[in-house]
Amino acid sequence: MTSPGAQERVCDVLVAGSGVAGFSAAVTAAAQGLDVVMVEKAPVFGGSTCSSAGIVWIPGSRQARAAGVKDNTADVLRYLEAEGGEHLQRDAAVAYAERGADILAWFEANTHVRYTLAPAWPDYHPAYPGSMPGGRSLGPSPFDGRTLGERFRQLRPPIATTMLFSGMMIGREDLPKFYSVATNWRSAVYVGRLFLRFLKDRLRWPRGTRLSNGNALIAMLARSAFDRGVELKLKTPIASLIEEEGRIAGAVVQGPEGKTTIRARAGVVLACGGYPGDDTLKKRVLPHLAAGKNQTTLTGSYNTGDAWRIAQTVGVDVIEDQISSVAWTPVSLVPQPDGSRLPFPHFNDRGKAGYICVDRRGRRFCSEAISYHDFVPRMIEACRDDAEVACWNICDSEAIRRHGLGRAPSAPGRVEPHVRSGYISRGDTLAALAKACGIDAAALEATVARYNDAAARGEDPEFDKGRDVYERFNGTMGHRPNPCVKPIIQAPFYAVKLVPGDIGTFTGLRADASARALRADGQPIPGLYIAGNDAASFMGGTYPGAGTSIGPALVFGHLAALDIAQQHKTTESSHSITAGSRR
Repeated sequence: MTSPGAQERVCDVLVAGSGVAGFSAAVTAAAQGLDVVMVEKAPVFGGSTCSSAGIVWIPGSRQARAAGVKDNTADVLRYLEAEGGEHLQRDAAVAYAERGADILAWFEANTHVRYTLAPAWPDYHPAYPGSMPGGRSLGPSPFDGRTLGERFRQLRPPIATTMLFSGMMIGREDLPKFYSVATNWRSAVYVGRLFLRFLKDRLRWPRGTRLSNGNALIAMLARSAFDRGVELKLKTPIASLIEEEGRIAGAVVQGPEGKTTIRARAGVVLACGGYPGDDTLKKRVLPHLAAGKNQTTLTGSYNTGDAWRIAQTVGVDVIEDQISSVAWTPVSLVPQPDGSRLPFPHFNDRGKAGYICVDRRGRRFCSEAISYHDFVPRMIEACRDDAEVACWNICDSEAIRRHGLGRAPSAPGRVEPHVRSGYISRGDTLAALAKACGIDAAALEATVARYNDAAARGEDPEFDKGRDVYERFNGTMGHRPNPCVKPIIQAPFYAVKLVPGDIGTFTGLRADASARALRADGQPIPGLYIAGNDAASFMGGTYPGAGTSIGPALVFGHLAALDIAQQHKTTESSHSITAGSRR
């Protein structure tokens, strides 16, 4: 039913959400000749994708084949089954493994999207059958934000703490140059050119326009969508779905001008980003939050489960039984001039040589080089009996000069401002550092002494840090014999406090391999589709490798639009036949 007094708009496809899943569906539907309207709750577009690395985990890509990577669908499924076990949604896994590479190729052939293989980026669990030492993860190429014109100002910025000079993006492809800027003249020239480009950008734009990571991916998709006539409405959350004769026929949205009824002739796609911004919903599935402990999110405040709630009113089932309910990463909290603190993600710095993480008792609790998704649950377990979940990433002065410490930069960047702000702690001795952090001093000294004794030989008998190809990938390039292990001996010593963070939810709405919304009995709800983090992770809440959130969002957003187009074509043909028979 249409809401009394509401404005009305008719289109073929309505997409709620403007992250990668939403734009994937919108661009694909528009390419099929359908009229598409997108609505976005926030005043900017891009969703949590803009805060991500933009990496996709898509086995068998064109880029991988060109690089000589030998991979096959059977191994991909074997690996996903080892990861997810009984929680794996096999039909969706098969669709992803079989079609992901072709879908990525479609985007590269038909849109501005471009990806580069990360050939050395291993799967996160090399011991599992079917894993690969590299070739399944790809990163978005840098993109010029100026091609969006004035709409660039509406592109959601990345996390403020991950930019330099309040607006200069640093991509994963840039990091090796920044790490060696003080020792390699080519790196210094490279970084200098990036800085000059940034200065030129700031003469007109609010931040740098050389985009990387998830910002680049969204800009590529947005430019493609706008080129195809997709209409994007910002500050327009979806309020309710319209159900007519057992079919979802559109939605009511709440925009700046009031309520609007948007009738969708072909289908509605919910891609609102899950509910990482709603602690009430997260407490249902996260015991430490329910117990009053701490957690922060990197996704912003707009992903509050709108689709999760709305979809259930029309009978969509929910999957909460996942191996993990969220995608984890440890974060540090960076003090800001206004007194607030913003999160900084620690994806792999813990794995570098010369770093260890300890709890408040001064004890290590796992290999620091494991994946960010695996690290946080171990931190939560280590702090089970504590009022706060926290640990400290500790290094010496040599390590911080080479790699930095969280937001504190490597040389020639200055560490002192971050010490003064209280972001990082410093001590001339380990005991002094422990006192500054509130760590048991005697235990920390004993832990470091024990670690250093073995680290001098490149060993870590306690947690075998650097034991596999993924952990070594996170280590210090060129450091031998173990890229993840080095004694912590050169004073002064430094520490940054880490707390649990999430980058999205894994529990969510039930959908099939075509992204159709499903009831509890497994029957699809005609006209309704779920993609991105609104859908329950088909991988069962596991994190097999870099890009296993963005990759499925891209793929299933596309598959949703293809199914919508096919169903619409069938319906239109049926109507034409019926009309012809009446004549």
